[in-house]
Amino acid sequence: MLRSGRIIYTNDLPIYTAFDEGAVRYPGALLADVPAHLNAMLLDGRLDLSPISAFAWAAHVDQLALLPELCIGARTDVWSVVCVSPKGLCELDGATISVTRESATGRNLLRVLLERRYGIRATFVESDDPYGVAANGGNALLIGDRAIDAQQTFTPAIVHDLGREWHAWTGLDMVFAVWAVRRDVLAHHPDKVQEALGALVAARRWGIAHPARVVAAAQATRARREGYYAAYYDTLNFSFDARARSGLARYCDELFALGAIPARVIVEPEVLLVPS
Repeated sequence: MLRSGRIIYTNDLPIYTAFDEGAVRYPGALLADVPAHLNAMLLDGRLDLSPISAFAWAAHVDQLALLPELCIGARTDVWSVVCVSPKGLCELDGATISVTRESATGRNLLRVLLERRYGIRATFVESDDPYGVAANGGNALLIGDRAIDAQQTFTPAIVHDLGREWHAWTGLDMVFAVWAVRRDVLAHHPDKVQEALGALVAARRWGIAHPARVVAAAQATRARREGYYAAYYDTLNFSFDARARSGLARYCDELFALGAIPARVIVEPEVLLVPS
């Protein structure tokens, strides 16, 4: 039985609600946590297969094989990865930005945007409460449900959507999370990996077919105004298609240009596609 992760935020529910409701059986154990913890557990062997920050996969392709079909990304706006600042990103040269410990992709995307798009540098400081920093007028990177809180609470002019910023610069999708499996697990248990992948793809299909039940699950997890989650899930992209792969490839190229990852990365899934 594979030990598998899932993201603790509401952004994973279009895939995982099917498992929660028993509509699709997942052939393994599921552990929910924030992306940074899932990254660490997959890398140190406490998990076998998991969604993982796109940055963490790119930095550890020697250990992790990329799965097809699934991602968490955005065609343009993402809503749940934001930099809150009274200044525009292009004005943050020399600024201090409080960053969440929960995600590697968002932090490195912000660094890419500052250094590669605008040619400036900021100092990132880890914080247990970046939302509180933002509420007090400071600069902060927020992800997940706290980023959505910021979007709904703060003045729109100070909430900078990093998916929108990326798309305005590159014209490409942004991929924030991918699904990956440890290479040693894939080598020893390819049939189990294929079974898990099949269940995940089936669960995504169920979520597409039952949007009202996904929204109800999100509301039960963290209530928001009527219509919010339907619009949010329409904004996100869960298909690791050609557009998503192109966006991820550009992100990896920018990371390599910064020296944030040790080598150039080929963005190609390494597990067979699941038959329809």
